[in-house]
Amino acid sequence: MKNIGIGMLAAQILCVAGVAQAQGTPLNEPILPVPQAHKEDAKKAALGKKLFNDTRLSHGNTVSCASCHNLPVGGSDAIALSKGVQGRVGKVNSPTVLNSGLNFRQFWDGRAASLEEQVSGPIHDINEMDTSWAEVLRKLGQDSALTSEFKQSYPDGITANNVANALASFQRTLITPNARFDKYLRGDKSALTTDELRGYQLFKSYGCVACHQGVNVGGNMFQTFGVMGDYFGKRGNPTIADLGRYNVTKKDSDKYSFKVPSLRNVALTAPYFHDGSAKTLGDAVDVMFQFQLGRQASAEDKKLIVQFLHTLSGELDGKPLKSLQAAQ
Repeated sequence: MKNIGIGMLAAQILCVAGVAQAQGTPLNEPILPVPQAHKEDAKKAALGKKLFNDTRLSHGNTVSCASCHNLPVGGSDAIALSKGVQGRVGKVNSPTVLNSGLNFRQFWDGRAASLEEQVSGPIHDINEMDTSWAEVLRKLGQDSALTSEFKQSYPDGITANNVANALASFQRTLITPNARFDKYLRGDKSALTTDELRGYQLFKSYGCVACHQGVNVGGNMFQTFGVMGDYFGKRGNPTIADLGRYNVTKKDSDKYSFKVPSLRNVALTAPYFHDGSAKTLGDAVDVMFQFQLGRQASAEDKKLIVQFLHTLSGELDGKPLKSLQAAQ
């Protein structure tokens, strides 16, 4: 979905609000709290966790999924473009894997319909893991303990589909409930300060919520980057990756269109956008006002919106997430 009309957006938000009421969330709130628990098979998820941290998924055994997705500090790596095997630089910013199972599609351009389908992308990408399923399966198959563990959950053992399923099962466990904003949605009115609540009201009234709503505060539609102005013209140095969804569909109407990112834990995942061009949340908010909303806002209003965004940081496995700087 892209360039959605105001009427359709209003209908979508009202639909979300209806779901919110059914879940006990205050009516007219277009954002839903993250579920408190997942429903994944524990053994498969445990296998996936091992694989997520296993460098054998890369050529030369030097890079794992965790190399670009640091889970305790937001699920990303705090650099504009990640580095894969032999230090090769990727084409787009590595999005967080936290809450990725709540997205309607995977990758910035939405080319994968599921987390299982997503796994093949980095494995085969020359700038990421630069390997093949044949190489990965050969290496994993030499591990007798891992082979035995796989057969407990997958009768046919270590296969590409089973590796992908285990990794996807683990990623679906990476939900981050209990953000202060979720506590507010569940009825704790003391969870937010007056300024943070004001920031949320501004987030809604300025129209940010048109694209950032639902349980993942985004991640559920495509949108053109530069609805109200030529973002790429101003930034300069266009790349193939800037074409976004067009690279998948080859439709002119999909040029510069991307999956709207989730804002869950967004205060921890700088830099921002597919190109990693916004170094701070304040920078990102400025870009959104200029190129997506086409509206003017005071510095104070933007500051309050940023304060609200900080309330979206949740917990992973019962522990509060930290910024990379705080973890060091």
